[in-house]
Amino acid sequence: GDTMKIFIDGSAGTTGLRIKDRLMKRSDVELITLSEEQRKDTESRKQALNSAQVAFLCLPDAAAVEAVELVENPDTVIIDTSTAHRTSEGWAYGFPELSAEFEDKIKNSKRIAVPGCHAGGFIALVYPLVEAGVLGNDALLSCYSLTGYSGGGKKMIAEYESENKSPLLFAPRQYGLTQQHKHLKEMKGITGIENAPIFCPVVDDFYSGMQVTVPLFAEQISCSSSEIADIYRAKYQGPVVTFCDKSDNDGFLCAGALSGTDGMKISVYGNDERILLTAVYDNLGKGASGAALENLNLVMGKDKAFGLDI
Repeated sequence: GDTMKIFIDGSAGTTGLRIKDRLMKRSDVELITLSEEQRKDTESRKQALNSAQVAFLCLPDAAAVEAVELVENPDTVIIDTSTAHRTSEGWAYGFPELSAEFEDKIKNSKRIAVPGCHAGGFIALVYPLVEAGVLGNDALLSCYSLTGYSGGGKKMIAEYESENKSPLLFAPRQYGLTQQHKHLKEMKGITGIENAPIFCPVVDDFYSGMQVTVPLFAEQISCSSSEIADIYRAKYQGPVVTFCDKSDNDGFLCAGALSGTDGMKISVYGNDERILLTAVYDNLGKGASGAALENLNLVMGKDKAFGLDI
């Protein structure tokens, strides 16, 4: 069959490199590549963006907004991995498992925003409960999230992998301390809750992987934890996002359990009084490049798990 012409704007960053490496293994796509000089030249980028059938933006927010303005070809599909457009009017939010409507919008859209890594887990857990009417959109929620250091990009990876790394990098580090983390906007916007959650992201000394937890008191939700499990079981039947009765190992829920894969496991823990909603995945997989490629598959009319590592 025909190959699809694809351009990655920002192919030197963590996500861009990973998308590029993975697309190079595929025979159904043809990559438009620029030389080192052209990569930084606006005119060359503009030409590449407009000759691509699909353009991935792997850029900082401001640069992603500028890149969108360079696109004049009405047929070019943009898949943006930055934070810039995740709640923007006219953009599809690239998490097809949330509903048939989300999936259809991705398939038919020319503007798709790839979810933030932390946000994807929170939204996967909260959206179905708000949608089912068992969690009020006035709920006051909290969320903590553990991530590997690759989520911090090239600079952070270099710090963690340096010969003489700081002693402070050997233990977990909480960040987003001002409660202004850039994923909060989509966590609130996509789920439809009125208040952003209290959000505690933690980065630790492992390369990749992610574990997001949303704790609930039974009083916050108008159903039992087994009914929450039923809601997830009905919605998340794979292949990418799957409800599991248990995703822990002997009572330990490992943030690196799905490292190197593109899947996400959703589980419900706790007891009748206090419930834990959990999502385990890879910050570089379903949290970034895996999600980007899943969206590409839908744009190409393929099965969403095509070529993914599940």
